[in-house]
Formats: sequence, C-alpha cells, structure tokens
Amino acid sequence: MDEQQTVIYPAKIVRTMDPAVPEAEAVAVRGDRIRAIGSLAELRAYPGTVVDDRYADDVLLPGFVEAHSHAGSGGMWEHIYVGRFDRTDPDGRLWPGCATVADILERLRTAEQQLPVDPGVPLLAWALDPIYYPGQAVLARELDTVSTARPVHVLHANGHLAAVNSAALKVAGVDRDTQVEGVVKHADGTPTGELREWAAMSLVQRITGGGITGGITAAAIRAFGQDAVNTGTTTVTDLGTLLLASDESMTPYLEAVSEDFPARLSVFHFGAGNGTLAPAEAAARLAELRERSTGKLRMGHVKLMLDGSIQGFTARLQEPGYLDGRPNGIWTVSPAEFETALSTYHRAGLLVHVHCNGDQATELFLNTMEKVLVAHPRPDHRHTVTHAQMTTPAQYKRMAALGMCANIFANHIWAWGDQHIDITVGPDRAARMNATATALRCGVPFSLHCDTPVTPLSPLRTVKHAVTRRTVSGRVMGEHERITAEQALEAVTLGGAYLLKMDHQVGSLEPGKLADLAVLGADPLAVPAEEIGEIAVRGTVVGGTHHTSAVHRSA
Repeated sequence: MDEQQTVIYPAKIVRTMDPAVPEAEAVAVRGDRIRAIGSLAELRAYPGTVVDDRYADDVLLPGFVEAHSHAGSGGMWEHIYVGRFDRTDPDGRLWPGCATVADILERLRTAEQQLPVDPGVPLLAWALDPIYYPGQAVLARELDTVSTARPVHVLHANGHLAAVNSAALKVAGVDRDTQVEGVVKHADGTPTGELREWAAMSLVQRITGGGITGGITAAAIRAFGQDAVNTGTTTVTDLGTLLLASDESMTPYLEAVSEDFPARLSVFHFGAGNGTLAPAEAAARLAELRERSTGKLRMGHVKLMLDGSIQGFTARLQEPGYLDGRPNGIWTVSPAEFETALSTYHRAGLLVHVHCNGDQATELFLNTMEKVLVAHPRPDHRHTVTHAQMTTPAQYKRMAALGMCANIFANHIWAWGDQHIDITVGPDRAARMNATATALRCGVPFSLHCDTPVTPLSPLRTVKHAVTRRTVSGRVMGEHERITAEQALEAVTLGGAYLLKMDHQVGSLEPGKLADLAVLGADPLAVPAEEIGEIAVRGTVVGGTHHTSAVHRSA
C-alpha cells in the first residue's frame, strides 16, 4: 500500500477516549498513524483516501493498555493448570477449573502418568488457590499421592507461594535443619511442602528450571502476544524480568518482538533482590537499553517488590493486621535495600513501579519516596504503586502530593473478594480495597490491571469488576468505591498509557497517535455493566496492521 494512502475504517461507533471528540463514525489511518477522526463524509474529503468496510459492524476503541502483566504467562500452558475457575489459553482452548482438591490431585495424577518414566523429569503445575478449599490442604503429604519418586512443584495462583512434594524437598535439600524464612514446617520441625516468597521458593529453583513463571522463551512471548490480540490489548508489559542483564540473556525478547509482533511490549527490569544486578550497574545498563528501544519493544523501566500476597498471607499490613491475628507478612527486600534501589533508579531518570499489596508496603514506599524526592527533586517521574490493594485515603493524598500514580488490581474484587471479606481482612477493610473512587477523588492518576497469569488478561473484565465490584458469590465489595464504565475504560486506555509514559503515543484515538485499536462486537458504554466482560473481541489493529483473535476464529 502507498505510504501516503489514507484508509478510512467506518464502524458502528468509534469511542476515542479523547474528551475533545469523544465519539465518531470512522477512523482514518495513514501508515502506522491516525490521520483523522470524524464522520465518514468529513474523512472522505481528505486527499488520497479509500474506504475499508471490514469493521462496519464493529465498535472501535483505543487498544487497551495493560500496565501490569507478565510475558511468561504465554508459556504457563506448557504446565498443568489447576486453578479454581475455567480459563482460556492463548490458542482459544478452554481449560476447566478444579472445583475440589480431589479434582486437583486427579488432574496431577493424570498428567504425571503422561510424563516420561524418568523420575528426574518434574511435574510442574500452576494456579493453585488453597484459600478456595478451606479445611483441606495441598502440601507435600497430598502431593506425595501423585508421586513419591518424581518432584512435583505446584505454583500458587498469586505467584508468591508454591507447594512441593517430598521428592522435591529431598532433591532441593530442604529438611528440618533448613533455616530460611518462608519454609513452613510442622510442629515437629519437618517441612510441610509450602514455600513462601522468593527466598524459600528459590531453594527448589533447579527443579523448575529457573522458576515456572520465569520461563521466558520466544514461543512464550509470542503466545502472550496472541493473548493480547484475543483481549483487545495493544500495549502490554513484562513487569519484572532478570533477562535484561546482558544481550545474550535478552535473546527471547529480541527474537519474538519483531516488527510483526501483535502488541507493544514494555519490559521492566526486576531491580532488587532475586540475585539481580546491583542497582548502580543495572541503572547504567537500563539507560543504554532505553536508547535501543523500538516501536514494539520498550526497555529502561524498573519493577521493585516490597511484600507478597494478601490471600497468601505474605502481604505486609498495618494495624489491625490480618483478621485472624496471624503474624504479618514478609518483606521481599529489606527497607534499606529498597531505599538504595529506589534512590539509584530515580536519580538515573528511570521509571519505577513498586509492588505494594498491603498498606504497610505502601507506607514504606511513600516514606522512602518523600525522602528521595527531597534529596533529588525530579518532575514528572510517575513512579507507581502497583496493586495498591489496601492503599488508604491518607496514602492516596500523599501520593498526589508526591506526583505518584497507582495501578489498581480491580480483578481481586471478583477473584478473592469473598475471601477478603470473610478470611483475610474482614468486611470493613475489604470494602475499602482497590479504591478506584478514592484515587479519583484524591487526583491520583491510575490504571487497572490483571497481573496475568495471576488473573486472566482481559481489560473488559477488569472494567466490569471496577464498575460492579461484585465477588464470585455476588456480594458488592464496597459500593462507594464503584466507578463508571467510562472512567474504568479511561483507566485501561489513557490511564495505563500515562503510567508507562506512552500517553503521547497510545491510549486514545487522536490525529498523530499510533493507530492502535481494539475491535469489539459491542459498545462497552451501551450494555449493562455485568455484560461488559462478555463483549466479543474480534481482534486488534497495531500500528495500522490487523490482527485476528484466536477466540474469534474458533467461535
């Protein structure tokens, strides 16, 4: 096609997320950019135009921006899914959920029988969610019924804990003498098979080949890209990798994210703990990589992590703590290590997103951020509290004053809302979790995210959860924190783009911006809120190139 030719795409309606022109009849695209937005008659007046009717019966929106996801999710399907709910893989195949512990163990036994006879080949599974099976355990004793010879490793859905069998403990050398925080033990001192957070989970790293979520291959990244197409997502993140340390280790990204990759991938270096580079060395490396970024592969950002999972009881909570009075969670890095890392990356001019599930983690981030900013003022840094699940109104006000952003885990409301109400923090604090309305009132820029593979990539479902705030059982978890569908859509388009410092390029449909669009079967602003998550996604347009959903193809 002639580079100067302008292609006009009429649609049922175009939702631009641009307040100046909120809706239109058609989008005009020239090359990889939006030429104009308007009525069909207006756009036909531009020179050198042709009309392409392929989206005439569809709804066009800006491509969704997922500012907290993990590229390794594309490779998770090489292992056994044992999650509680049905889930669709990037190829469009539906995997049934496991309603009971018996279902989990039976699925693992079936999978074990299909592995090579060699007991050195481990059985790897993921998405275990013990909080859904109260009174029952999935630990070494239960996993030993799957195999006593072969290592069995089952990652929890939250990614912060794992369960392994006795064979795995033996191979890893974990026993009653192991003194590592997070290795859970019975009263007699023998390990239960539960490993909490990185220090403990890393003990079995050689069994999983570097970590089940860390299996970043070119194939996994390509599958992740297809998942993005399936869900209308045109900009995604890999929020926390150790593979940027050298050109050799980052080969999977360079191989997979070519010009024909169906999304824009922003890769964040995991900047402290986990055996990563020292912050000063990493900052210099990231500054170099930032200059090597392309239109599809962006580098030069940092992810730090302070605490763990609320439903895994490893998040750090302020008073009054967990509902049942159990001990507080685990710092994944020490406060001193965190301050050194944040200060170093901030002074280097890098963007930093920090994992904070509990409000105590948010408080530490805010206190450290204030200290760093006083010493090293920097405009428009956009450092972000990611997850922000228990961030309080007072903390949101401080975030606004410090120029910070929030990426809010709205999917938790549905996936674990009932458990937060009944088990982790109680109804009062649960109603205040994932506080999007509070963020709006306090003037904090925010987005909404899925953290795939923790929950499925699906911005439309994320929008629904922020609007309805309904749990699996149908309860409303904090009606006063509901936001409108339009506000939620803005959060997963322009909001995510702002948090990634890409809002000048993507996030809304405006002349001169990249031609990144989501192609939907219905208008999210014209259906009941409960139905937003079920809207069919036909595919995406990325830089003017069309991509078809695998789910749509198989439907």
